[in-house]
Amino acid sequence: MGTLNSCSFSTATIRFRSRPVGNDFRRRVHLCNVACKNLCFLCSKKQISSGSFGRFRCFSSIGNGDNNEEEESSLVKDSNSKTATMAEENKEELDSDKNPPASVSSRPPTISPIGPGYNNFQVDSFKLMELLGPEKVDPADVKIIKDELFGYSTFWVTKEEPFGDLGEGILFLGNLRGKREEIFTKLQSQLAKIMGDKYNLFMIEEPNSDGLDPRGGPRVSFGMLRKEVSEPGPTTLWQYVIALLLFLLTVGSSVELGIASQLNRLPPEVVKYFTDPDAIDPPDMELLYPFVESALPLAYGVLGVQLFHEVGHFLAAFPKKVKLGIPYFIPNITLGSFGAITQFKSILPDRKTKVDISLAGPMASAALSCAMFSVGLLLSSNPDAAGDLVQVPSMLFQGSLLLGLISRATLGYAAMHAATVPIHPLVIAGWCGLTTSAFNMLPVGCLDGGRAVQGAFGKGALSGFGLTTYTLLGLGVLGGPLSLPWGLYVLICQRSPEKPCLNDVTEVGTWRKTVLTVAIFLVVLTLLPIWDELAEELGIGLVTTF
Repeated sequence: MGTLNSCSFSTATIRFRSRPVGNDFRRRVHLCNVACKNLCFLCSKKQISSGSFGRFRCFSSIGNGDNNEEEESSLVKDSNSKTATMAEENKEELDSDKNPPASVSSRPPTISPIGPGYNNFQVDSFKLMELLGPEKVDPADVKIIKDELFGYSTFWVTKEEPFGDLGEGILFLGNLRGKREEIFTKLQSQLAKIMGDKYNLFMIEEPNSDGLDPRGGPRVSFGMLRKEVSEPGPTTLWQYVIALLLFLLTVGSSVELGIASQLNRLPPEVVKYFTDPDAIDPPDMELLYPFVESALPLAYGVLGVQLFHEVGHFLAAFPKKVKLGIPYFIPNITLGSFGAITQFKSILPDRKTKVDISLAGPMASAALSCAMFSVGLLLSSNPDAAGDLVQVPSMLFQGSLLLGLISRATLGYAAMHAATVPIHPLVIAGWCGLTTSAFNMLPVGCLDGGRAVQGAFGKGALSGFGLTTYTLLGLGVLGGPLSLPWGLYVLICQRSPEKPCLNDVTEVGTWRKTVLTVAIFLVVLTLLPIWDELAEELGIGLVTTF
């Protein structure tokens, strides 16, 4: 910005005199008022008409201001010539202001901020954010789109607002002129003809709307973003490397889970490491080599559930032409894996697609886990499979109300009301798979359950569900001892909701909402632990330490 270095003003003396009102005086006032518009600082700032002068005159002169009546008379006589002269001088000054000399900057002077103003560092920060931030919509394109895309027969624009996370887009607010789905399809095709592949058009609910649309449903607005801003970027080489490393770690944690399930066969020092909370030093790894082979079936089961989960997502996304990113598996020594983080690599067309893809993964993994869990319970009660059974503490069945009741009904009171329970490894694989699927179906953030709730009930409902979920996890009501690590994982990696769909208004239908509601109810039953009194009454484990 330019800086005002120096400035000087001539002394202007303003004097008011009382005079009788007459025709001659009114003529003088008119001439003086014309002159003052160009010369007098006071009159040029405050437009005073001759009718509001009353009984006063304004004189402006350069000097000491001691003018007599003769000078006043001469001023009136020469007013016409002076007015013309001053008008020419004023015109020259205006021209000089428009074209300043080379030594003076044409930009406005820098004024130091006072009070809530911004300092230079903040201004520089804002400029840097604009340079490094996403590219905004071209104002020239906005005018063309407003004139050629929208209209009386489709959507009448009444207001424009910033759109996007950083205001990089344009949100058009106005009045819809027909059925929203038909108009949105028409606008999308017309936008492609006008601008090609340059922009993406979103139909969203009007923010802060006071009422519903007269044709039914919420009022809608149309947002526009550049394609390179709104669409996710391609997967980089480093992301592939990170995904591979996480998968290898998940394989290791699944094998470790398989080894830990053989407590009755492991050496005492290894058992102490897995069961004693005060044990810090790991045992000699060579002692575990003989048990790795017997741990592989359980590891295969855990990994199979996770892979089946991702296959469900991809099978649901393929018919909709939605691209998915590579899965980032999250290792966990208690369950083998916490699941995987899978990103959308293209914009979802509508909310139905979001619900279908989000539910496909957990339902696929839950179906496989339920099959392994059921077959494992049947084999656990079969005497012919006694050689394949492993002993687990009976208190583990108190970790899930739903799965504990199913196990109690299948194995019987005598088998469950003991310190340890002999079960088949498939029971453990199915149990871990169902628990992981339930955790991923929690309605919070960008988890599968959060995406499904956002698509079925809207972003506002997701905020309420998310707050409730965080509260239950923080209190340990859901998930038992895994509630804290899972809550931290969601806060760090999955807390943000999914971005809106292209058509983020059209409802998903009643049956999808019903399926999602039932799924969330089963999730709560799966993650809700059995309290000691109920466990003792039902005969699920001995309420003692192992």
